[in-house]
Amino acid sequence: MRGQDRTSGSLFSYVDLDARVPSNHPLRAMRELVNASLAAMDASFEALYKADGRPSIPPERLLRATLLQMLYTIRSERQLVERIEFDLSFRWFVGLAIDDDVFDASVFSKNRDRLLTTAIAREFLATLLALPRVKKLLSAEHFSVDGTMLKACASMKSFRAKDGSDEPPSSGRNGERDFKKEKRSNETHASTTDKDARLYRKAKGHESKLAYLGHALMENRNGLAVGGEATLATGTAERDAAAALTQNLPEGATLGADKGYDAEAFVEGLKGRKIVPHIAINGTASKLGKVRKTAVPPDVAASGGYAISMRCRKRIEEIFGWAKTIGGLAQLKVRGLDKIKAVFAFGLAAYNIVRLPKLLQTTGEVCLEGRK
Repeated sequence: MRGQDRTSGSLFSYVDLDARVPSNHPLRAMRELVNASLAAMDASFEALYKADGRPSIPPERLLRATLLQMLYTIRSERQLVERIEFDLSFRWFVGLAIDDDVFDASVFSKNRDRLLTTAIAREFLATLLALPRVKKLLSAEHFSVDGTMLKACASMKSFRAKDGSDEPPSSGRNGERDFKKEKRSNETHASTTDKDARLYRKAKGHESKLAYLGHALMENRNGLAVGGEATLATGTAERDAAAALTQNLPEGATLGADKGYDAEAFVEGLKGRKIVPHIAINGTASKLGKVRKTAVPPDVAASGGYAISMRCRKRIEEIFGWAKTIGGLAQLKVRGLDKIKAVFAFGLAAYNIVRLPKLLQTTGEVCLEGRK
């Protein structure tokens, strides 16, 4: 008998959200890891709120929603809230019941200075890596470091002379601005939209952009991000950030990096802390044909572990690639260095959450560890 296409509503609804999410859905394993990390941060959340007053939206729900935005490449908080409204798997992941009202998109802006901060983001990444079953996947001796350019949320038209001597864009909603034959630099110009954005060129032959730099520290066993930092875009920012990220590495650890880190001051600093510098040799030749002298010791460059580190270090580009194409960091949506530090740290944590479920199902190593 043919069924009737009726759309009349039901007076009561008994919907178990957990039953609506398939048992093999990727979000299940991710949510388990996220909940374990958030539970370890309970004391930090408690310190952010007063003991009395009107109850706030649970901070755990806001952080889960922030992760969903990165996992599913959702462009804005407003679109994220709309998705949570009708998507049962999103409601389940965040922790909302079928009849619960979804919080307004403005909640993210209001909590960005209190909850969605760099300190909370870094603690979340640290607690995730400190989980017993995750910790055993990490290498304690072999690491890699690298940096990437993050395009700022500011247009080149906003890069104006600090003394106001240049001409403003023409009138209109999107006025034209002619930069030909005009010399501009970070010393004389600044963005009126984002004061912390800097004019930066990643390599020769590339155009200059208003940008920040993101830096990541990766362990070489399974290619997980164990540390990260966002800085102003300067010529020495990559080495300065790498020196800070490697402060807690144990003696005898190895650090792989590209030839941009082949600088005497940086390599000597690693050697002073008894960290083996597995740095790619910068053999750039000058216009006169003179090859640049490397700071990497010859015995280190000739070792077998050095060759392995040179292969493993390239996997850090997978972290940056995911964070930009999926995590939405190719074009930043917030302004100011403090907010960008938090967003970048959350991006690294989201990448680990995507990788960990499959890694926890196997005991095999993805990449051989470099020998000393």
